[in-house]
Amino acid sequence: MFVHEPSKADLAHWTKLGSSTLNQDPFSCTPAWQLSYRDHAYPDRPLLIRKSGDNMITLCQATDRSGQLHLAPIESRWCFGANLLGREAVSLLEDTLVDIEKHYAPNFPKIVVSGIKPAGLAHQNLRTAFRNQFEFSAFRTDTQCAASLSGGFDGYLSRRSSNTRRNIKKQTRRALDAGVAFERHSPSTPIEAWVLYERMIAVELTSWKGIGHCGMAEDNISPFYRAMIRRLSETGDARVIMARFEDKDVGFIFGGMAGRIYRGQQFSYDEDWSAGSIGNVMQAEQINWLCEDGATRYDLGPLIGRSMEYKQHWTEQSFDMKSWVLAKRHR
Repeated sequence: MFVHEPSKADLAHWTKLGSSTLNQDPFSCTPAWQLSYRDHAYPDRPLLIRKSGDNMITLCQATDRSGQLHLAPIESRWCFGANLLGREAVSLLEDTLVDIEKHYAPNFPKIVVSGIKPAGLAHQNLRTAFRNQFEFSAFRTDTQCAASLSGGFDGYLSRRSSNTRRNIKKQTRRALDAGVAFERHSPSTPIEAWVLYERMIAVELTSWKGIGHCGMAEDNISPFYRAMIRRLSETGDARVIMARFEDKDVGFIFGGMAGRIYRGQQFSYDEDWSAGSIGNVMQAEQINWLCEDGATRYDLGPLIGRSMEYKQHWTEQSFDMKSWVLAKRHR
C-alpha cells in the first residue's frame, strides 16, 4: 500500500495537480514543499500516495504523542498544503479506505486532511461521503494572504496605497543611486542550487534573524529550505534575487513557482542595510520579475501574529484554510 519514493511521472503529475488554483496554497501542495519537509524532518515515514486520473491523495504514516499511528499530511508542521488533490480526490480516498482498513486491522488509524477551503468542494464532499463513518474534529485553522499580479507591475502598484507606492519608488531609487545591484537566479542543477543557497545563508547570518538565531540558518529549518531549492532546481521553479553592493551579497529574496503562482519563502538582508529599506526594494524587484514572466499571483503565506503584519501592505487577498482529523466511529 505504501510507496518508498514517487516516480518522476508521479512527481510531475503531483506538481501539476498541486499547482491548481482550486487549492488555497498551491505551492505548498506540491512535492517541492511536501517532500522537502519529509527529507529533513521525517525521511523514514512511509508514504501513501494514490492517483487516479486527475486526482491524488498524499499521506504518510506518522505517530502522535501517545504513540498511536495515524495517516497525516506529509508536511505536518504547518499543514499548509492540501493532501486531497483534484475534484474527485475524496472519492479516491473513499476507495482507499478498504486497503487502509485491511492494512491496519483491527485498529483503523485517524486521518488528517489538510489545507481545505472552509465550505469548499472538498469539505462538502468529505462531509457527504464520511459523515456516517467518521467523526470530524478541527485540527487547525489558518489564513494565507496573496496579491494579484494582473496588469503587470503597474497594475500591482495600482492596488497599493498611495503611501506604499510612493515609498516603493523612493526606496528603489535610493538603493539604485547608492549602487545596489540585483541578480536574478533560477538554478537548473542541484550544484547551482547548493552554491546559491550557501550565498543566501551567508547573508542570513549577517541579518537580525541570523544574529538572533531565529532564521533560515538554524539547524531545525535550514535543511528544509536546502532540500526545497534543490528540488526546485530540477523543475526550474526557484526564483531568487540577490542584492549586491561592491561585489558583496547584502540581501536575498527566495521563493518558488507553482504553475503561474509564486509563493514567497524567505528574504533577508545584512543588518548594516536595515536603514536602507533593502527588504522592501527586493520585494519590488521580485514582483517586477514575476510580472515580466507572466505570473498571475504572489502568495505571501500566513498572516500569523504581529511579525506578519507587514504583508498587509503588499497584499489585498486572503484565503482561509482548515485541517480536519477524521476518526472512525465505533459502532
